[in-house]
Amino acid sequence: MVSGLGVRGLGAVTGYGWGVEPLWEGLLGGKHAASLLDGYGEDRDRAAWVAAVPPGGDDADGPSRFGRAMRGAAREAIADARARGWREGRRVGLLHAVVLGEVDLWKDFYLRRGGDLSKREYLRLMPSTPMSLLMQEFDFHGPAMNVSAMCSSGNAGLLTAKAWLDAGIVDDVVFVATDVSATPENVLHFERLGVAFTESEPPEVCRPFQEGSSGFAMGEASVAMVLSRSGGASYLNVLGGAMSHDAHHVTSIDPDLTDVTRCFEEALDNAGVSRSDLRYLNAHGPGTAQCDRAESEIFDALFPPEAELYSVKPLVGHCQGAASAVELAATALAHDRGTLPAPPKVATGHPRLLDGPTPLADGLTLKSSLGMGGHNSVVVLSP
Repeated sequence: MVSGLGVRGLGAVTGYGWGVEPLWEGLLGGKHAASLLDGYGEDRDRAAWVAAVPPGGDDADGPSRFGRAMRGAAREAIADARARGWREGRRVGLLHAVVLGEVDLWKDFYLRRGGDLSKREYLRLMPSTPMSLLMQEFDFHGPAMNVSAMCSSGNAGLLTAKAWLDAGIVDDVVFVATDVSATPENVLHFERLGVAFTESEPPEVCRPFQEGSSGFAMGEASVAMVLSRSGGASYLNVLGGAMSHDAHHVTSIDPDLTDVTRCFEEALDNAGVSRSDLRYLNAHGPGTAQCDRAESEIFDALFPPEAELYSVKPLVGHCQGAASAVELAATALAHDRGTLPAPPKVATGHPRLLDGPTPLADGLTLKSSLGMGGHNSVVVLSP
C-alpha cells in the first residue's frame, strides 16, 4: 500500500449554513438542506426546493456569493489545519475546482448593468480573482490553478493535488471546490433535462439505490481541505485514485460501463490496495436510473460481501462542481467522529444500502463521482 496524503483541515459552506459544524449536524440529523425559494419555474412564478447557500460571509469579500463562499470555506480549513498542528511549507499551492463561477455577477453584468462596470467590479468576474485574493491574504506562493471536470471536479481536484505533491511541485495544497450556481435559470434547464426536481421535498424524488427515485434536488456548496504529508492530525488519508472518460455521450453513461469499471479498477491499482480491503462505497448516487444502475453493478461485482454503500445527495442536494467535495467532507468527518452520516432509507432498495447514521467500521472507502459528459473518477480513502 502506497503512502497516503493527509486531509489536515476542513471548511464548508453548504445549504445547511456557514461552517463545518452546520454541515455535520445536518447530515447526522438526516434532514435535507433544501428550503423553498421563490422565483423558479418556466415563468418564475413558483417556489422550488433548492439547497442554496444562505446569506453570510465576510462583507469585506465583496458582494459575490461565489467569492464569499470560496474564501469563507478556505479560511475555515486553514484555521482548522493550523489548530490541528499543521505548519505550512514554503510552497503552498491552491487548487480551485469550479464549473460555473460567478453566475450572479455575470448575469448582473449582462442584464442589469449592460456591460458597464468599473475596473474593480469587472475584475471580480475573473476566475483568477478569488484565488489571487486568497493567496495574498495568506502569503502563499505555490501554484494556483482552477480544475474543471463537471460533477467530478472535486475528485479531479483532489487527485491533481496529490499529483502536485507526488511530483514535489508543492509542500502543501489548499484545495477548494465551489458551486453556487443554483439560479432559477440553471435549475430550470436541469429540470428540462429531466434530472432535477424541485416541486417535491428531496426525499420524495432523490432516493439513490431505492425504488421510486427519479433524480435530485439542486444544491450549492463550497468545501475546502488542507492537504499535506507532514504535520498535524489527519481526518483521513488519500491513498490514490483514477480518472477516465466514456467518450460516449454528452449526458449519458456508456451502458457497457467499460470505462467506468476500468476507473474503479485502476484506482485500486494506483492506491496499491485489493478489493478485499474495501468497506464502503461513497457513491456519486444522484438518484437517476442510469447512475444507480452503473454504480450498483460495479459495487456488486467489485466489492466484498460485507461492503456497504451510501450517497448523501438526498441531504445536501446535487452541488454540481462541488458535489464530490461535499461528499468527501462527509467521509472525512465520519472518520473523525466515528459515525457515517448516511441518509435514512425511505423505500425498498439495494440490500447493502446504509440506513441512517451508522458506526464506522474498519476498512477503506471508495468515493466515486460520475460527471456529466463522461467524466469518471474514483478516490481511495483510508483512516
